[in-house]
Amino acid sequence: MTLAIPTLEELQAIGQAAGLDALEVTTAEPFVEVRATLERRKAEGLHGGMAFTYRRPERSATPTLALPDARSLAVGARSYLVEDGIAPGTTPQGRIARYAWDDHYGALRAGLDAVARRLRADGWHTRVLVDDNALVDRAAAHRAGIGWWGKNANLLLPGLGSWYVLGSVVTNAPLAASDEPVADRCGPCTRCLDGCPTGAIVAPGVVDARRCLSWLLQADGIFPVEHRVALGDRIYGCDECQEVCPPNRRAPLRPTTGAETPWASLLVLLDPDDAVVLALAGRWYIPRREVRYVRRNALVVLGNIGDATDPEVETALRVYLAHPDALLRAHAVWSARRLGREDLLVGLHQDADPLVRAELSTPIS
Repeated sequence: MTLAIPTLEELQAIGQAAGLDALEVTTAEPFVEVRATLERRKAEGLHGGMAFTYRRPERSATPTLALPDARSLAVGARSYLVEDGIAPGTTPQGRIARYAWDDHYGALRAGLDAVARRLRADGWHTRVLVDDNALVDRAAAHRAGIGWWGKNANLLLPGLGSWYVLGSVVTNAPLAASDEPVADRCGPCTRCLDGCPTGAIVAPGVVDARRCLSWLLQADGIFPVEHRVALGDRIYGCDECQEVCPPNRRAPLRPTTGAETPWASLLVLLDPDDAVVLALAGRWYIPRREVRYVRRNALVVLGNIGDATDPEVETALRVYLAHPDALLRAHAVWSARRLGREDLLVGLHQDADPLVRAELSTPIS
């Protein structure tokens, strides 16, 4: 029996009706150059310990390892750009990167699921990959002709910018591939390199994760002292290289759903009840789901933007300066010193933990 093969136009219409902003098709051939790049940057340490597609570059760059008989990738993009949110003025607030304001990946998956259902109805095998280490999604989108590689390593859609989440339907259907990849349109512009708060974009298209605030907020261990002030009020993710990108300033807005959360209360994130913290930050990536890392980040941000005279801020600092977790005590020391509250450190100089002693002896920025 010969199976029907949907046209690209048919799949695009289905994707658009299900909320996708773009859908293009490419082959399921291995991403040989991308795999080599991942392996080289991992060997150089530029991954900063990040797993994701660095964990197994061969798997991430070989679609047939996700679906053995894969022949095509239907690659989708969905915008997450909505109006800026105004920070509540009552308590110190941490800024959240735009992609995490709402469950944009869930909406992307719903659009790709609609495309996959059509393919399955015609008898084809499918697997939907969204925010998954089984596929290098930006490389797939580039090869499918959705956009070009920006110098900040994001994918930019012509006339639309980079405020998009990406995902794919891997299928054994022999779909007709879209046009050739979009040519570079960044030209001589280097605003993303110049605008990165920590200089993490070390060359066009090359990000050193060891300096990237977005990754450092997700990494375990001590938050690097040299990047704490640069973190500012960011509590999850960093949009700076996208904010300064000229095409992004002309990007269209998606209608707000009213469910977006652009800000997070630092005092809520410092609540001693894990369930309270996860109710706000549960959708975020947290190393091993250990809430201590959310609190670590909140203490750094509190040191940057907190009001040293606010009784609630003082109470939070006192709680964490006496916390049984040395990692949190250490970051509370930095926060208190950054806010000029050395008076709260009385007795801490007797702390035997090396993390705390290091914070006490390190010059404060």
